[in-house]
Amino acid sequence: MSFTDDLTDIGDPIWDAILDHPMVEQLGEGTLDEAPFRYWVRQDYVYLVEYARLFAYGAASAPDLKRMGTFAELLDSTIHTEMDLHRAYAADFGISEAELENTEPSPTTRAYTDFLIRTATTGSFGDLVAALLPCMWGFNVTGKRLAEGGLPDHEGYADWIEMYSGEEFTELTEWCKDLMDDVAAASTEADRERYRDLFRTSGQYEYLFWDAAWREEEWPA
Repeated sequence: MSFTDDLTDIGDPIWDAILDHPMVEQLGEGTLDEAPFRYWVRQDYVYLVEYARLFAYGAASAPDLKRMGTFAELLDSTIHTEMDLHRAYAADFGISEAELENTEPSPTTRAYTDFLIRTATTGSFGDLVAALLPCMWGFNVTGKRLAEGGLPDHEGYADWIEMYSGEEFTELTEWCKDLMDDVAAASTEADRERYRDLFRTSGQYEYLFWDAAWREEEWPA
C-alpha cells in the first residue's frame, strides 16, 4: 500500500465534510448566492500569492535538479498564467484587479498561509509536500464529485467545476501524490507520522477556507 493510500483514510472524511458544506453543495447545484463566492475568489487570490511562494521554497529545498525544475515551473506557471486566469475569472464576477490586490487576508486565510510558509521554512522538503498536497487533492476530489452530478446552469460555477475536475488539474494532483509517495518511501516512520499530521492540518484548513467564505469571515475587532 502506498503512503497516499494511507493518507486517504485521513483525507476522505475531510473531503466528505467539504462536499456536505452548504457552500459547496449550492455551488454544485448552481444555487449559491454570489456574495460568498466573490469573497472566496478574493481570498483565493491572496492564497495564490502565498501558494506561489510555497513553490519557490519547494524549488529551494528540492533534493535534486528534476524536482527543483518542476517546482520552478509551477512557480512560473502560477505567477504568469494562473494569476492572470484568476484575474479574468474574478472580472466575470465583477471583481476588479485593484479589488483583488487590495484584499486583506481573512483570519482563516492568514492562519492557513502562515502555516504553509512556516512549514516550508522550518521543515523538510517532505514536510512541504505533505502540507501542499491537500489543496490539490481536495479541490480535485471536490471538482470530480460535483461534476458527477452534472454541471450547473450558472456558467461561473460550471467553469470552476470543470477546471478542478479536468485532466490538467488531475494530472497535477497525481504528480503531487506520486511525489509524496516517493518522499515517504525514503523517510523514517517518525517522518511519515509528521507528514500525516501536516496533511491533516492542511486538509482541515481547506474545510475552514470554504466555511470562512460562507460566513464572509471578518476580523472581530
